[in-house]
Amino acid sequence: MTHSVTRLTTTPEDHRIAQMAAAAIGLALIDAAIPLPLPGIKPGLANIVTLVVLARFGWATAAWVSGLRVVAGSLLLGQFMSPGFFMSLSGSLLSLIVLAFSVRLPGRWFGPVSWSILAAFAHIGGQLLLARLWLIPHNGLFYLVPLFSAAALAFGIINGLIAAHLLDELPNGPSDALR
Repeated sequence: MTHSVTRLTTTPEDHRIAQMAAAAIGLALIDAAIPLPLPGIKPGLANIVTLVVLARFGWATAAWVSGLRVVAGSLLLGQFMSPGFFMSLSGSLLSLIVLAFSVRLPGRWFGPVSWSILAAFAHIGGQLLLARLWLIPHNGLFYLVPLFSAAALAFGIINGLIAAHLLDELPNGPSDALR
């Protein structure tokens, strides 16, 4: 019987994605540990990493980091394939779609803070839409929109300001998104 070994060849880009995803996963775990008064309202700390990656390395790398964070974070929290996983996935997918368009807006007026706000609103919008269609099939769910919107605005601003600060402080690297 012959055993064969498959060797994977990794690139510096693979290593960068893994490092950034690990940072995002760590922040997602911290997010999950923060007690908050209402389910579904979280600071979204991992989105800081996504914004930095988006600005420095482009949308495709940010999508990989975000996707890995959702899957690995749900595995570590024991939520893979649960409603919470699908809520996170729907929010992340809608955020990534919005970010794909946001990075193309004029850089003079739009940057990490506005991207973060738009992504936060998209994230909560995706989650509310999935919750309405799947988990809570009642329009009363939409009475929570003002509360979730206020949280999205507040956390979107805070996370965007942190990402902007990090982008100013970190050494410059290639930036596909801002060219």
